[in-house]
Amino acid sequence: MTLATNGATAPLKPSRNRRYLRPGLRQATFIIPGTGARSKRHATLQGFRAFENANEDETSDRSPLLRQDNSRAAESSIIDLMKHKCWGRLKSLWTFTISTTGQGVLKCSLAYLLGSMATFVPVIAKFLGHQDGKHMVATITVYFHPSRSQGSMFEAVLLALLAFLYAAFICFTSMGVSVFFGQVLDLIVLGHVVVLVLFCGGGLGFVGWVKLKLGNPLVNVACSLTSLAIITVLTKEGSVQAATFSDHKVIQVMKMVIMGVVVSTAVCFLIKPVSARKALRENMIQVTDSFADMLAMITRSFLTGSEEELLEKPFIEASDRYRVVYTSLAKNLKEARYEHYVIGTERQYKLEAKLVKCMQRLAQSIGGLRSAAATQFQLLAQDPPVGCATPVNSSYIPINTNLSCSIMAGYLMSPQENHSVLASIDEAPEEESNDRKEDFVEDYSELPTVNLPSDIFERFIAHLGPSLKSLAFTLKQILDELPYGPAPDFHIAVNKNFRTSLIQAIGLYSAARKEALVMLYKNKELKRSRPAAVEADFEEVAASCGHFSFSLQDFAEELKVYLDILDDLKLEVDQSPRIKSWSWLKIWRKDRQSKGFKHGEDVGRNGVDDRNDEVETLEDAMIPRGREFASVLDPDEEPKSVPLTYRIWKGLRVLRRDDVKFAIKVGVGAALFAWPSFTGLTRPFYQHWRGEWGLLSYMLVCSMTIGASNTTGIARFLGTCIGAVCAIVAWTTSRGNVFAIAAFGWLMSLWTFYLIIGRGKGPLGRFIMLTYNLSALYAYSLSVRDEDHDDDEGGMDPIITEIVTHRVVAVLSGCLWGIVITRLVWPISARQKFKDGLSLLWLRMGLIWKRDPLAVLLEGESPNVYINLREEFELQRFLTRLDALRSSASSEFELKAPFPNVIYDRILKSTSKMLDAFHAMNVVIMKDLKASPGEAEILKYTIGERAQLCARISHLFQVLASSLKIEYPLNNALPSTDHARDRLLARIFTYRRNDRAVRTVSDEDFALLYAYVLVTGQLSKEIQEVGLEIEKLFGTLDEDSLKLQ
Repeated sequence: MTLATNGATAPLKPSRNRRYLRPGLRQATFIIPGTGARSKRHATLQGFRAFENANEDETSDRSPLLRQDNSRAAESSIIDLMKHKCWGRLKSLWTFTISTTGQGVLKCSLAYLLGSMATFVPVIAKFLGHQDGKHMVATITVYFHPSRSQGSMFEAVLLALLAFLYAAFICFTSMGVSVFFGQVLDLIVLGHVVVLVLFCGGGLGFVGWVKLKLGNPLVNVACSLTSLAIITVLTKEGSVQAATFSDHKVIQVMKMVIMGVVVSTAVCFLIKPVSARKALRENMIQVTDSFADMLAMITRSFLTGSEEELLEKPFIEASDRYRVVYTSLAKNLKEARYEHYVIGTERQYKLEAKLVKCMQRLAQSIGGLRSAAATQFQLLAQDPPVGCATPVNSSYIPINTNLSCSIMAGYLMSPQENHSVLASIDEAPEEESNDRKEDFVEDYSELPTVNLPSDIFERFIAHLGPSLKSLAFTLKQILDELPYGPAPDFHIAVNKNFRTSLIQAIGLYSAARKEALVMLYKNKELKRSRPAAVEADFEEVAASCGHFSFSLQDFAEELKVYLDILDDLKLEVDQSPRIKSWSWLKIWRKDRQSKGFKHGEDVGRNGVDDRNDEVETLEDAMIPRGREFASVLDPDEEPKSVPLTYRIWKGLRVLRRDDVKFAIKVGVGAALFAWPSFTGLTRPFYQHWRGEWGLLSYMLVCSMTIGASNTTGIARFLGTCIGAVCAIVAWTTSRGNVFAIAAFGWLMSLWTFYLIIGRGKGPLGRFIMLTYNLSALYAYSLSVRDEDHDDDEGGMDPIITEIVTHRVVAVLSGCLWGIVITRLVWPISARQKFKDGLSLLWLRMGLIWKRDPLAVLLEGESPNVYINLREEFELQRFLTRLDALRSSASSEFELKAPFPNVIYDRILKSTSKMLDAFHAMNVVIMKDLKASPGEAEILKYTIGERAQLCARISHLFQVLASSLKIEYPLNNALPSTDHARDRLLARIFTYRRNDRAVRTVSDEDFALLYAYVLVTGQLSKEIQEVGLEIEKLFGTLDEDSLKLQ
């Protein structure tokens, strides 16, 4: 603002970047964690680790003002320029080669080359028997590639073993049934029908169900191998059709599967092995470093009252780095589990899992700090209310606005201090801090009077700012040293003084916080009567400040738990060379699953789609366990009067589940596709056009939704065409030379594995290599007379175009058949499923919030808890599934309009923030489900205002869900939660002014309401954002929408 020279003031113009003048802060005692010593010099929160490429463009004082133009010198010689470019390309290629991705690609290409030796080396080919399908070994190395950690490979081998056993069971059982019907009952046709329906349809349908249910990439690969083995034996080998029991072909297929898995496993473990345990430790170091940086920057921004630092590159990079590393943290923990279990250190894994969960809670505390700071920034950026000053008497009387604002201007800001930095966070160099002398304020009577919400913040920082910065300094120093030392040893870095230093720092901070808040609210100026809106603003600022202080203390308390777990882990690591255990092998132990394998799965709750728990459908996933919902029938009706039709309908509920319908239609489609191989008239046609590969393509393409099938079908179509062209080029140029075709195959594997690993285009890369193997490697088998009477494709002089044509037609027919089955048999639209699921999620969130979250603390052990852990996990996982449906929906084509993917992406992000707010509220509640006397008194005092606010939020969720469900515009006059929330804040402020009431209540008793206020504010903000996005989708109600026609 600017001051007029004649004493009048110009209109108040609040600035987003304005900072408030405050006196210098006193020095506060802080703890040096390495030694446990106390110090009173200035602590600095600066010095967070430099980011890569941060200073690339900076110049020193010795840099020349006019730089030489090296490009002109290079252009003087074309040869020098070409040499320079070639050298740059070689350096880039070498950098990629020594990177983790480059080494993975090389390992995969080597495994493929070794796998192709089953086709090229006569000794190995003879071991596998006389057949033309030896290229399956190379194909298996593509699917079970070795570019994974040792733990992941252990899991892959386990899944391959299960796939082998299941395929052997289906093959041998189908042969036995065929022999029984053909030779014993002389009903060969009936036997074929039973095998076709039960084993081909049912067996492959179950494979599809497992693939959908688990949703794990390695499980998908195992399902592909199982399908390959079953399809080869049931439809190509011929024993089932002839009603004879022959294990020759089955053993051949199993030999190839085992050989491919052994080759990939050997390359994974012998050449540049990757340890998931070491990767996990590196992730822990990175996450802890990110915590230290974000804690320092958030605290510094809170003390300054400016959001500028949190919008700059360092903080954004720290946040992004944490999100990226956290995803790999959950993945590496799951893979490290297998490594620990194999080498006998399962107790170390359990402690590491506890450590990762503790990191989750630390991240939640960081989120609480960020939310409190964000609320503070929003409040300080708001325009001052009309009548910004308050009268000195106890009754509220409007006074001259200009006069009151001119009084404020004297202490709020002067023109030369418009961009000054708050004294509380002046970061002096450490070497100068001991000599620096300032006049610190001990008497806070000189602070400005409390006329604005920002004045509350001023006083809070003046009282508690030094203690906040001192504790943050101690926490950052500890985090910088944890949890491990440098690679490759990764020794646990636990200083014996850390825990005692942290306990002392928490004690100092807790005492300072209590004293500061008591002094803050004892100010006589806060006891004056003000309008409810002003009191609400005051209390909201107090809530954000209080929540920040409590969140910082929660972070410190959780860090103490973190140190305890590290101590236990260090003790266990020191004992591990002497003590080994493989208790997980004791399968008779009932608690093995709950205490063993579930440790890693719980870590992926935020952001990792781990669908190992039972989730029947999208709707069933949202039904809370252990709760009874009202029946659609009359509740007063006797059970005996329930109609039989309803009982039948309820009994057939399992058939209405999406996963069951998907398994049935996959099985039906597989049986129909395989049917020509069981009849004498059509079997030659099936064999000539290689129908077994078409059936395998069908199994790979089938997905639950139309959009997912379209996506995978397109990728596999392109992959088939590219692989076919490459096979023709390879065979034509090599002219059947074994060395040339082997070299060409290795080069093919290099860029396809780059697509699979480096670019994440797995289906495309795998189908390129699948088609190439089916064509080029198969042609070589024909040329050396290693065929199964396949004279229709040239025999010893293979016709590559014929071979490629047959394979391409087979693969494309399978892809098309999968798309047809997905669209025509029980079609599931990803668009509709996404909208229904999102509406259901909002409705469920509204019902959850309808229960007052804090009421459970008064009711005790109530069955209607706010949200239990399983329900919270279901909500997060359900949101992840909705995001997958959104991606699939973008591939569905409708004439009406393209799918608004960008808008729905923003809606899901807002919904994710709402669930984060739910989780933050739940964390606060679950600390102690029994309210203290002070908490109970406050909760009873505000029960009416909380009930109104909960009802308003629940109503808004239902409105959003209804609008999206029926695709109808929103009312342009939606109710707002602002007034209900302001009434709650004003009620809390009124309670604070009551001296008699405050005597029985401690400051910690307000922590629940502080968190409650911030969560409701965040929910209100995100609901408004979602409402605006829905208006973009459907508009608002107008006369045309309300016409009766």
